Amino acid sequence: MVATMRAAVCVRPGGPEVLEVRELPVPEVREGWSLVRVKGAGLNRSELRTRQGHSPSVTFPRVLGIECVGVVAVSTDPRLPEGTTVAAVMGEMGREFDGGYAEYALLPNPLLMPLATTLPWDVLAALPETYLTARGSLDALGIEPGVPGRLLIRGGTSSVGMAAASIAAGHGLETAATTRRPDKADALTAAGVDHELLDDGEPLEKRLREIWPEGPDHVLDLVGADTLVDSLRLVRRGGTVCMSGSLSGWLIPDFEPIAMIPSGTRLTAFHSDDIKGSAGASVLQRVVREVEAGTYRPNVHRVFALDEIVTAHRYMEEDQAAGKLVMLP
Repeated sequence: MVATMRAAVCVRPGGPEVLEVRELPVPEVREGWSLVRVKGAGLNRSELRTRQGHSPSVTFPRVLGIECVGVVAVSTDPRLPEGTTVAAVMGEMGREFDGGYAEYALLPNPLLMPLATTLPWDVLAALPETYLTARGSLDALGIEPGVPGRLLIRGGTSSVGMAAASIAAGHGLETAATTRRPDKADALTAAGVDHELLDDGEPLEKRLREIWPEGPDHVLDLVGADTLVDSLRLVRRGGTVCMSGSLSGWLIPDFEPIAMIPSGTRLTAFHSDDIKGSAGASVLQRVVREVEAGTYRPNVHRVFALDEIVTAHRYMEEDQAAGKLVMLP
């Protein structure tokens, strides 16, 4: 008898209803890949866009999920014995091959990051993509622990924004963060943000200058295309802007670098695919230790069951979360 598992399958591009929970065969292990029993998966807006059909390389049906945490069930790598707690993120998970929206996932060995942790699965599942992106973005901005500075986070109540706020607060930075919804301001305070700014479509500059007349030293822009040029105007002269999110899209029409980047101001970017697998293992382990110690305060906004995946995607699409959404299969 072939062993089966439950998985949320995206059967075609479309709305949340195209995600169907089905019984599938447990993937057969092959050389270079190990079978992971999924204990939790963070939900990400990139999966929403893939579901909508905006990832042209993805074919359907497909089990989505660009990240997961779990336990090695069958190993083909002696460095990853069965029973090892692991995390995996990116590397074409949920795109080129089936991802984390399932009870089991067959994943390439180089993608698996072994972890030592006492965290519960819902908290651990909230960390990989979110905190690796946040940590990598702050590194790209040149932020160092214990070095004073002022950080503006645009898109502050996104999961990465909340993670970045938590890390920055742990490092002693003064932070400001934007949100489009007044009802989410308390979540920013809980994450360690010093100044909450309502992004209501009106120019942000006046309110920001009241806090920091010279502007912030660093801007982490998670909104992306719609706000990046404005962020370059807001950061202090000689400061740095890092674009790490695409809540408003990837492309900036008519972008003119010489005209739009003030002299001496730096523009950089970060993509979490840069620290997948072994490149991110030590970083993620460090994050886990900081969470266990209480230095970082991860925000798990809501936990969904696998059967609730349609509701979860609708919740994500309606921008109801202030923090990370997690699915526990």
